[in-house]
Amino acid sequence: MILPAIDKTWTLFIDRDGVINHEKKEDYILNWNEFVFYDGVKEAMKTLNPLFNRIVMVTNQKGVGRGLMSLNDLENIHVNMLSEIEATGGRVDHIFFCSDINNDSPNRKPNPGMALQAKEKYPEIDFSKSIMVGNKISDMEFGRNAGIHTVFVATTNPETAFPHPSVDFRFNDLLDFAQALTK
Repeated sequence: MILPAIDKTWTLFIDRDGVINHEKKEDYILNWNEFVFYDGVKEAMKTLNPLFNRIVMVTNQKGVGRGLMSLNDLENIHVNMLSEIEATGGRVDHIFFCSDINNDSPNRKPNPGMALQAKEKYPEIDFSKSIMVGNKISDMEFGRNAGIHTVFVATTNPETAFPHPSVDFRFNDLLDFAQALTK
């Protein structure tokens, strides 16, 4: 499959843990000290910045709902993360997160609630001109459920089969994807 021609009318939806930063297996990033960017992510975010009208992060954060971390802890992670991304020429226009612990929550990926929240905040978003980048099949199903193109990055789950019915495109990591868009 050939990547669609991206222009400034497109929106990038992006997952956090496992795409932007190393995730903890069977655990949560609970504070800024545990947050470690993947190599190449800041460069990727700088590359992606001028290509998309909106860049929106969508992240499940069950650690808050389970009381393992506070909303202040999550906000501190996000403030620091955004500061480092912006300092290198990247951006994220808004972060939507779901701290619900029930998997059937309408806002918890793979359900499309966070995409609908983004559309409400930014009415110009057109899901048919959007891409979801994630490292789990639940991210890909989130994209499918919202009518968004899906890009799987194999940072944490390289064994995931491809082709896969929920995956449009597959790359090694976010930088690999960003570089493919500029070729």
